Amino acid sequence: MNYTLHQLQVFLKITETKSITKAAEQLHLTQPAVSIQLKNLQDQFEIPLTEVMGRQLYITEFGKEIALAAENIVNEVNNINYKTLAFKGILAGKLKISVVSTGKYVMPYFLSDFTNNNKGIELEMDVTNKLKVIKALKNNEVDFALVSTLPTGLDVESEVLLSNKLFLVANQNHPIVDPKKTKEFLADSSLIYREDGSATRIAMENYLNKQGIKAKMKLQLTSNEAVKQAVIAGLGLSVMPLIGLKNELENKTIKIIPAKGLPLVTNWTLIWLKGKKMSPAAYAYLDFIKKEKERIKNGNFSWIDSH
Repeated sequence: MNYTLHQLQVFLKITETKSITKAAEQLHLTQPAVSIQLKNLQDQFEIPLTEVMGRQLYITEFGKEIALAAENIVNEVNNINYKTLAFKGILAGKLKISVVSTGKYVMPYFLSDFTNNNKGIELEMDVTNKLKVIKALKNNEVDFALVSTLPTGLDVESEVLLSNKLFLVANQNHPIVDPKKTKEFLADSSLIYREDGSATRIAMENYLNKQGIKAKMKLQLTSNEAVKQAVIAGLGLSVMPLIGLKNELENKTIKIIPAKGLPLVTNWTLIWLKGKKMSPAAYAYLDFIKKEKERIKNGNFSWIDSH
């Protein structure tokens, strides 16, 4: 056996993505380079690590066992590197955060100074929908999660970062409506929804139900950006978080439609499992957030208060 650490790292990414193409993209390598590393690793085993059926790549049971061993090896190598840095007085380690999709407009601002000042920190930030974020937190796969509504049935601790306001929005040519006629207006309007599992979708549906509005769904889209573009194009209206609309409001491609019961206000909140034994990197980050969140909020999100 003469496999290399690089081969194991490439194979782990392949098992994670189940795709040569996606693995190459995430590793910033070419597809041929990834394929060669996989072949070189496979040549050292008589049992197949992967198999292709149709156009889909699958990891064999043997491959899954090798991937588990490879993960342990890679983690131990990372620990050696972190300990080396720690002996030099440098904070080091891996910080894992799962973020609901609209939170991508928030989380980077609360990370940049910390990671820039601690070069030994390796950051993994997964941006996905709320259901997957909560699942990752529940399975203890991440240190922290960023959500706009606290999960139920999960014992967590939390730190509020920022208020989250949701407004009814339309494109620039849409007429302003009397807020007293919100129910009739929305019942006759075509609305654009996020996908099932999205916190924005849940908030929008709760609002419509509370107002007794039976709305028409025009579109269902899987990202905040897609919803924005659909609104700008005049395909319909939507209830959206203000945090992702700064440029569009300034450029006047989207406008807020006053409506009864809006805005909805929640909080962007950093959460973690209660009683979690934190790594030095996670503990240091939480300490940073508690000390610096007001400065970060005032320096980057003061515009929110004007709406």
